[in-house]
Amino acid sequence: MCSIMGYCGIPASMELFRKGFERTVSRGPDDSRIVDTGNGLLGFHRLSIMGLTPSGMQPFELDGSYVVCNGEIYGFAALKAELQKKGYAFRSDSDCEILLPLYKEYGTDMFAMLDAEFACVLYDGEAGEYIAARDPIGIRPLYYGYDVKGVMIFASEAKNLVGLTDRIQPFPPGCYYKNGEFISYCNISEPETVCRDDLETACRKIHDKLVSGVKKRLVSDARVGFLLSGGLDSSLVCAIAARESSTPIETFAIGMEKDAIDLKYARQVAEFIGSHHTEVFMTPEEVISSLGDVIHLLGTYDITTIRASMGMYLVCRAIHERTDIRVILTGEISDELFGYKYTDFAPDAAAFQEEAQKRIREIHMYDVLRADRCISVNSLEARVPFGDLDFVKYVMSLNPEMKMNRYGKGKYLLRHAFEGQGYLPDEILWREKAAFSDAVGHSMVDDLKEFAAQQYTDEEFEEKRRKYTFAQPFTKESLLYREIFEKYYPGQAEMVVDFWMPNKSWEGCNVDDPSARVLSNYGDSGV
Repeated sequence: MCSIMGYCGIPASMELFRKGFERTVSRGPDDSRIVDTGNGLLGFHRLSIMGLTPSGMQPFELDGSYVVCNGEIYGFAALKAELQKKGYAFRSDSDCEILLPLYKEYGTDMFAMLDAEFACVLYDGEAGEYIAARDPIGIRPLYYGYDVKGVMIFASEAKNLVGLTDRIQPFPPGCYYKNGEFISYCNISEPETVCRDDLETACRKIHDKLVSGVKKRLVSDARVGFLLSGGLDSSLVCAIAARESSTPIETFAIGMEKDAIDLKYARQVAEFIGSHHTEVFMTPEEVISSLGDVIHLLGTYDITTIRASMGMYLVCRAIHERTDIRVILTGEISDELFGYKYTDFAPDAAAFQEEAQKRIREIHMYDVLRADRCISVNSLEARVPFGDLDFVKYVMSLNPEMKMNRYGKGKYLLRHAFEGQGYLPDEILWREKAAFSDAVGHSMVDDLKEFAAQQYTDEEFEEKRRKYTFAQPFTKESLLYREIFEKYYPGQAEMVVDFWMPNKSWEGCNVDDPSARVLSNYGDSGV
């Protein structure tokens, strides 16, 4: 990961800018630079992944224009070769150096051309204006706000902007900002047409597109590792990577010492694919003592996101402390595409598709945010194969009737796509899903709930929760998280649209806890 920041006008206080920017130095500890464009400031903290030499340091400059980008641009070599034919010279092997020449050639049309996970801020020196953009899913973070004089400020994380603006907002994915407007260049959550491929054709394409998504994310000048929970999604990513790699991959799993469901399954997968596997154990004391730090790094009060972040943060911390790995592949976004436990309750295909569109549209505030922050705060870069643009576009376009659980097993299309090909043992490929916050140990969620219950009497809970009119806390656990959040991000609750919860309008989903374990169909997921 890297960290970017842009103060898009004059007067820009270098002291305030630097103070805010330094809050995310862990995203890019290798080098830092702030450039005065003559009409504002651009800052970059570098984590060297592609083009490891000093020549790959940003901001890049071309004819008085500048750009900072936190991103990975897949297939950039072909674009670079095209630009070289047009007379552009390059001084580094960085993928992001192609952005200014692309902009010179194509203007803002370039954003729709990128197969990338990215967030960037560009200063057009000729026009004297700033342009910013974010990838269609929002895998790379970007926030914005206005200072007291109405000058726009962009930054990788909300914490960069605390004290610089009254209202911090997430930059909308799939959009670019120009001339004071946010303009959509790709709404990936809403397919233009419905794909009518039959089951076998769909599964063959799902297989091929996911394999392609993993392969392109293995390209790195820095060492690559893998989070392996033992669930379907991360296991598939690891199995594909192991097949595509000439040497054993390195996998990491975490769990509570006494009741981690997934550690045994992760171990089984690691043995099957022949990875170098590391297990990390966490204690209730570590979980509770890390809670404030985790909420601060996340910038959210959402219950699901915080619970699922505890294990992810601690395993990434261990990777950072014990290895020189810089890139981590993860299994996020599969649930939003193929369904959760609660989407089994969708009343019809139209409702299923509507829910999937909502989840993909908002995922940058939940699971994607979790992966980015837990990984980047430990000076690592997250790559998300299930977020491959070609893959997401295809799965979202499939007839929702096909994606609903009509088969007695959730995520049937994904499972069937890799069936009988030796990627995973059948007991892993067809294993029921366990929620990640449960899979690291059922006791972890119980420990968090018990800790929260000890903080408030029933009367205090009722009194304190009523202070919040937006996303009002509804349990003692949610109140605890909200109070910690407000300590670090006072008055910024609207950065998150709401709590991640099952669709309460569906029969069987009107629950007061986001964990799938409270649903009637959880069944054998937790064993």
